[in-house]
Amino acid sequence: MNLEQAIYQRRSVRRYLADPVPEEAVQKLLEYAMAAPSACNKKPWEFYAVTNPELLGKLKHTHMFTNYNSPMVIIVAGNLKKALPGKQKAFWIQDCSAAVENILLGALELGLGTCWCGLHPNDKAADAVREALGAEEHIVPLGLLHIGYPAETPEARTQFDEKKVHYLK
Repeated sequence: MNLEQAIYQRRSVRRYLADPVPEEAVQKLLEYAMAAPSACNKKPWEFYAVTNPELLGKLKHTHMFTNYNSPMVIIVAGNLKKALPGKQKAFWIQDCSAAVENILLGALELGLGTCWCGLHPNDKAADAVREALGAEEHIVPLGLLHIGYPAETPEARTQFDEKKVHYLK
């Protein structure tokens, strides 16, 4: 699969097979995540790979849009103690988002499906996930990523819209 194919084939999957995700695949996904760019190389991210059935149940019910049947989730969170200071602190969101995209594309390469469910800036959802994880206050869950072998295959597509492009020559 080349990059163009991966970009167009990467789609949200909302139905999964019960087969577990191999530990080697999880390790590879986390390596992809940490290869993402990060402002000033601060790497203000934390990753929670969850397969525990009880905890999965809690996490899947933290928000109305997170209840899918994946055999695992990865929570990508910002560690505010590692973020840039002052007004630049919010760059953690971009850093973690880049890590998420690397996971999504890497999962496709490994034959896995994913669905990125946003948490931050929904304080209620982010706080519920933080509490379920037992994470400290300076950890801000950005996204909950469902991961597993897909039980559906959404059609590849581009969403290019010429009206959203502004060429300035």
